[in-house]
Amino acid sequence: MKTKILVTGGAGYIGSHTCKLLAEHGYEPITIDNLVNGHKWAVKWGELIRGDIQDAALLDTVFERHQPSAVIHFAGYIDARESLIQPIKFYQNNVSCTLSLLSAMHRHNCNQIIFSSSCAIYGIPDKVPITEDMAQKPISPYGRSKLMVEQMLQDSEYAYGIKHIILRYFNAAGADLSGDIGECHDPENHIIPLLLKTAMGINPYFKIFGTNYPTKDGTPVRDYIHVTDLAMAHLMALNDLLNNNQSQAFNVGSEQGHSVNELIEMVRKVTHANLTIKEGQPDPGDPPELLADATKIKKQLNWTPKFSDIETLVQSAWQWFVKCNQ
Repeated sequence: MKTKILVTGGAGYIGSHTCKLLAEHGYEPITIDNLVNGHKWAVKWGELIRGDIQDAALLDTVFERHQPSAVIHFAGYIDARESLIQPIKFYQNNVSCTLSLLSAMHRHNCNQIIFSSSCAIYGIPDKVPITEDMAQKPISPYGRSKLMVEQMLQDSEYAYGIKHIILRYFNAAGADLSGDIGECHDPENHIIPLLLKTAMGINPYFKIFGTNYPTKDGTPVRDYIHVTDLAMAHLMALNDLLNNNQSQAFNVGSEQGHSVNELIEMVRKVTHANLTIKEGQPDPGDPPELLADATKIKKQLNWTPKFSDIETLVQSAWQWFVKCNQ
């Protein structure tokens, strides 16, 4: 019998890629998703239960029926800019819903969880690359909601023995290399899909938010990690948690910084499209550079990104966008 893993938000971008890897490595993913941001078509590996993790009765039914060995928790809102405008929405969904999930895990003696956190917990770092022990001072309700959940996990371990592995993502990008699944947000706020939509003529122009940052070309620099590499980090974290039952927190990034201008040029190279670029005002408090130090996950889990070079990121995403718009 396959080991069952409950995947909250498994119909979403990173969740669906992780479910594919779980199934390929002998696990049985059970997805629970309210499909507010996820997609039914993305659940191709394992069962889809449509519902909300705020629903305690539903969670009781799911845990009783499937008795999962562990949970991988993706469900949550992700737009930091939106969180500044609608903070209650983010705290309700990201924090309160996670409390509901942890309560159900405790009731049903499910004591292992992988949590989808974010480099947003670090806020504007004092230096880069960012290590896991650096100060946690988020500047958005989104980042604060992720940090609150990390603290809830620590308290749940102390009180109930629920072990966790926290994965602090940098910028997920790209798409499944076989073209099975990919990124699809509405509204879209991620840079590579926005550039590709401009290349396809769906968007009339791409706006750069600031060109006078203290970076190599004046535009913000970010660490982009291919979604398949990120999914593999979840798989390896799950294996480690099931085997060693030790709580950990890891940065997950490529350790390579790419500027907005570099992404624009790579999109031009891959798509052979002319892109109309406009300049907007920088976002208040937007860090000039975010770059991961991923030494810890590489050393402890033997994880290495394989597909996170900038050309593979853009090429795989472009392959997906062309398929979706044929």
